[in-house]
Amino acid sequence: MTADGFGTALRHRDADAHWLVQADGTRRRLPVERWHGPAEPATAAVVSRCAGPTLDLGCGPGRLTVALARAGLTTVGVDVSARAVALTRARGAVAVQADLFDPLPAEGRWRHVVLLDGNIGIGGDPTRLLRRCRELLGPGGTVLVELDPPGSGTWQGRAHVVSGRRRGPSFGWARLDTGAVHGAAATAGLVVRELRPAGRRWFAELATGQCPDTGFSAQEGLGRPHAQT
Repeated sequence: MTADGFGTALRHRDADAHWLVQADGTRRRLPVERWHGPAEPATAAVVSRCAGPTLDLGCGPGRLTVALARAGLTTVGVDVSARAVALTRARGAVAVQADLFDPLPAEGRWRHVVLLDGNIGIGGDPTRLLRRCRELLGPGGTVLVELDPPGSGTWQGRAHVVSGRRRGPSFGWARLDTGAVHGAAATAGLVVRELRPAGRRWFAELATGQCPDTGFSAQEGLGRPHAQT
């Protein structure tokens, strides 16, 4: 997410008020009620695939960060929005305010990185984003990512959020479907281990193909302990 682009949607939960509008005119309603609610059933499979320290990129209000922590995993949410980080922390989870392309805690040691709710679009270049995820992972790590359904194709360009009558600033955004993920993953040094539907949503597990490393310090770079819920 971007701090300015999604800020209003993070403050107001009106389900019909917020739309993501691409430069080509395509409009998609933002699922703000889902963001602010508890982890939905579709995320249960994502949580079950995590077996070690997990980084939730673009965590928003933190519903998945909380679900991962409650599963007993060391988990940190990351978002550029101060509002998103405050909401995640208010739920009892750990979150840091940062651009995911800037230095992050324990780089190269995470077991899992998660990108849900269209966050594969962050930065407007899925290959670059997956390459960054690869840098964050330790040996044997995986990226768990939500994708567009088969046949949706790909898109990269500028987008903005419309909230009621307010139009937010434009930012780089992208979409990636299940067919296109293989090429993007390969370029980023990852392999597609699994594709799976959950209702109308699709998720993929991308792997580094290396053996896991046991060394990890969750507190590295945070300067404070990681509370679990």
